[in-house]
Amino acid sequence: MSRSVSLFLSLVALALSGCVDGLQPYQKGAGTVIATAHDTGRDGNALREGEAAIVYDPDGCQGWIIDDGAEGYSGRRFDPVSGLPVCNNRYPPGTVVGNYQTESAPIRDWVPAQ
Repeated sequence: MSRSVSLFLSLVALALSGCVDGLQPYQKGAGTVIATAHDTGRDGNALREGEAAIVYDPDGCQGWIIDDGAEGYSGRRFDPVSGLPVCNNRYPPGTVVGNYQTESAPIRDWVPAQ
């Protein structure tokens, strides 16, 4: 292996090592937590109210999603008065409305061109 390829692979490994901050390998089991609604990384930033995008599931119910770069968060959207899930047919299932990426996200996502 050439020296430049070895250096490149080392740099890639170093860059990707930041993507697993606050994570652990998936362990199958009934009590395994696979997602949380708060930041568990070393930076420990709180998720800001109103920064989430709205996503429509196959039933027409809304969820929220936030991407702060290496980590992503999501949850069901509930009506604050009734406590029931927010469901309507304003957009088709699978639609994401709004900016789901936080302003502080170091890694920017690309979206489909219109």
